[in-house]
Amino acid sequence: QRLHDAFKAILRDALMAKSLGQHNGIPVTIVVSTTLAELEAGAGIAVTGTGTLMPMPDLIRLAEQAYHYLVVYRKHTAEPLYLGRTKRLASKAQRLLLYHRDRGCTRPGCTQAACHCQAHHAEPSWNNGGLTDAPTLALGCGPDNRLAEMGWTTSIDHDTGRTHWHPPPLMDTGG
Repeated sequence: QRLHDAFKAILRDALMAKSLGQHNGIPVTIVVSTTLAELEAGAGIAVTGTGTLMPMPDLIRLAEQAYHYLVVYRKHTAEPLYLGRTKRLASKAQRLLLYHRDRGCTRPGCTQAACHCQAHHAEPSWNNGGLTDAPTLALGCGPDNRLAEMGWTTSIDHDTGRTHWHPPPLMDTGG
């Protein structure tokens, strides 16, 4: 038990040092989404960036030793974060928003978790004048994000927030 406690203390100190680097533009951390009502009640289930379900008591216990990033939504909709053409890569705040909103790769049939995805310029692509603004970004895993190089396009239904993936016009889709 003493070895376990010592190992736990070493890991906690390493995490608190803020020197672990970044993954996809976000500091090494656990990204968890929940509602204010569930958090206040201490009951319910939170969802991590990898899609893992976490009981609320476990989240609260984990948060005691954590650095917090808070993303607030008004009336259950994401407040847009805009960077326009000033930056091609999504900001940390935009990535956290995408983790919560998209939960993973948005191409139908793909099961990659959010932590394994890139911010994809969905509407229009960066090469076609796309903006680095939260409403026009969507998560795409590496292979699916590169489909744009093969003529695939994406669009976002702004009523539902859902990303649609469109194959190239000359691609035989069996229909």
